[in-house]
Amino acid sequence: MKYQKICIIGGGITGLITAISLSKLNCSIDLIISNPRKYLKSKRSIAVSEDNFNFLDKLNISKSLKKEIWPCTIMKLYTEDKDDNFTKVFELNNEKKQKKILYMFENLKFMKLLMNKIKRTKCISIKKYEKVSSISTTGLLKNVRCNNKNYKYNLVIICAGHNSVLVKNLFDNKIIEKSYKEIGITTILNHSSLKNNTVRQIFLDNEILALLPISNNKTSIVWSVKKSYEKKNSKFIKEKIKYYLEKYLKNITFNNKIEYKDLNLSIRNKYYIDRVLLFGDALHVMHPFIGQGFNMTLRDLSSLQKILYEKISLGLDIGGSDILSEFTNKIKPRNFAFAIGSNLLKNSISSKRIRKDAFKILNRSNFAKDVFFNIANKGFNF
Repeated sequence: MKYQKICIIGGGITGLITAISLSKLNCSIDLIISNPRKYLKSKRSIAVSEDNFNFLDKLNISKSLKKEIWPCTIMKLYTEDKDDNFTKVFELNNEKKQKKILYMFENLKFMKLLMNKIKRTKCISIKKYEKVSSISTTGLLKNVRCNNKNYKYNLVIICAGHNSVLVKNLFDNKIIEKSYKEIGITTILNHSSLKNNTVRQIFLDNEILALLPISNNKTSIVWSVKKSYEKKNSKFIKEKIKYYLEKYLKNITFNNKIEYKDLNLSIRNKYYIDRVLLFGDALHVMHPFIGQGFNMTLRDLSSLQKILYEKISLGLDIGGSDILSEFTNKIKPRNFAFAIGSNLLKNSISSKRIRKDAFKILNRSNFAKDVFFNIANKGFNF
């Protein structure tokens, strides 16, 4: 039987994990990475729900995967009160239930595990430093041209992000897009050792500061602020972070440089064209305060893997429009609901009074907490 061929474009985490997941299929995969070095610069962290970690664990990425993650079992939310004091308005504690609220990965370490797995996987061929110049139809297959070479595939999956020139050239502009006029400030802190299993999120006026543990003496920071902070120097930002966190972390030092990222909402209407499927950030980008961007991608990937496995076992062409339509119809409604829901939630909690009252009501109901956890863990299931 002739192997079907898949092309995955993009060397970020989404591209790498997509290649590993689809390597479980009876097919051949080319992974095109135009510039591997740019993906190894960021030292951000990634939050993964317990359900999605179980999906990753089944991929057998590495025996040391569990050593490179950090489980968190408690979540606490705070709102700013008078005189820069913070009042706890919500707590979710899963220690007794032995359930993890989320797992934290350091971006760079996870990337290295993924790349090592790919290098050991025979059905994946890495094409480094090759830039895609065009994608066209040749016969029944899709022709991908890069570095003056042509490659033919049953299915092309673009994991190059929503700002990719390739995406913009191939797909129309039917997209819901909104700028929050904010930037995300990310960095990793060193601090005195403690039992560091509590995720904290502090809601300030027009700012959200998240503390995401990655070891007993390291914590990742994601701080969404107004774009005017781009004009602030790093010394000012570091001093402000220390000031806000002095109640929770001691002897803070900065592990790496501060990184900045524009924060936007982006929801694409069209998921595929002839044999070309968009994936990851090319489909949906959300505000980071709910930590669901990569989790949504992993849920999409789990669905794609199951659909393609079934179709290959039936001897069907995996690039067929009926198959890509089936995948789209399965994930698009829940992704749209999640993205729009996160935007509505972001808007509603911008009011200090609404935020404080809503979280306090939620905090009094164990049933509501269970619903909150299940949605964060598994997403919408429809």
